[in-house]
Parts: sequence; C-alpha cells; structure tokens
Amino acid sequence: MKCPICHKGTKVIDSRAAQDGIIIRRRRSCRWCKFRFSTHEELELLTLSVKKRDGQVEPYDREKLIAGVTYACGKRPVTQEDVFKLASSVEQRIQDRKKEVVPSKLIGDLVIDHLKKIDEVAYLRFASVYKSFKNAESFKKEAASLKKKR
Repeated sequence: MKCPICHKGTKVIDSRAAQDGIIIRRRRSCRWCKFRFSTHEELELLTLSVKKRDGQVEPYDREKLIAGVTYACGKRPVTQEDVFKLASSVEQRIQDRKKEVVPSKLIGDLVIDHLKKIDEVAYLRFASVYKSFKNAESFKKEAASLKKKR
C-alpha cells in the first residue's frame, strides 16, 4: 500500500476484524514520512450475477443494494454503518449459497428480514416497493402483520 502523502511504501501497525470478520481494519504508517492512516479491506463478490423478475441477468451491484436500503431508511434513526452491515450480511448469506446466479427475490427477502429487525418504518418503505403495494390497504395489512409478529 502506498502512502497518500508521499506515495512511498507503508507498513501495517495493527489489524482488527470489524463487522463480524467481514471487514479487516488495518492501521498503517508510512516508512518515510511517518504519516498514519487506516484502510478497510472487505470481501468482494467477483462472479455474482442477479436474475431479475423479468428473466434478465445482470452483475451484482453492492452500491445499488446500499442505495435502495439508504433510501428506505431516509430520515430514520438508521446509521450508514447499519446499512453497510446489512449489505455485508446479505452478501455473506448469498455467498454461503455458492451459486453464481441468484434471484433478485432472494436478495429482496434477505433485505426485508434485516430491515424488519432494524427499523419498522424503513421496512415498510422497502416492502412497499419490493412487494408492489397497490394502495393504502396493502400498507395497512403489512403493518398489521408486522405488529402481530412483535
């Protein structure tokens, strides 16, 4: 790893696992200018594709997942770290299946399960798009089923 200041080599001072071992945080120091900084290494899913409802297959995009969840969590007490943890957890579950192509429904179901535990309003927002609510009655039914499960 090169130093962001002098662009010369660095050494690792300390390494720690973060987010249940999915991310490794490394504290680094430049060998020449002594500048200190942190890096985060995260598991990358290289060959994963998503099969959409219409049958189209496209490469998995973590940023798309994060954007959708972030939008559902807008103006809610959910931190960006919570969103990243959710994304990492979903990715871990997908990778555990050892399939190169996963249905978008599986990803949506995993997100729904996690959001339900994090924030009920964000869950309802995400569910309204994911489950294609047609009217207010759909919201009412989903909210009622959420209340029953508590």
